Amino acid sequence: MARKIRQLVSELEKAGFTRIQGGKGSHRKFVHPKFRGFVLISGREGDDVRPYQEKQVRNALRLVQA
Repeated sequence: MARKIRQLVSELEKAGFTRIQGGKGSHRKFVHPKFRGFVLISGREGDDVRPYQEKQVRNALRLVQA
């Protein structure tokens, strides 16, 4: 079973990312003090995660935890 957008959002929040204003429609922006820039997640909560989203979140989490 494919992972869902809500799981990515949960992982980002657990790692200390906070959601900021911005992004239109189903787009959400997350920032972290140790991460340069932001992570943009698109899609509804129940949508399947696309491979590029999975990679983007995995890289962001790796950089924050390093």
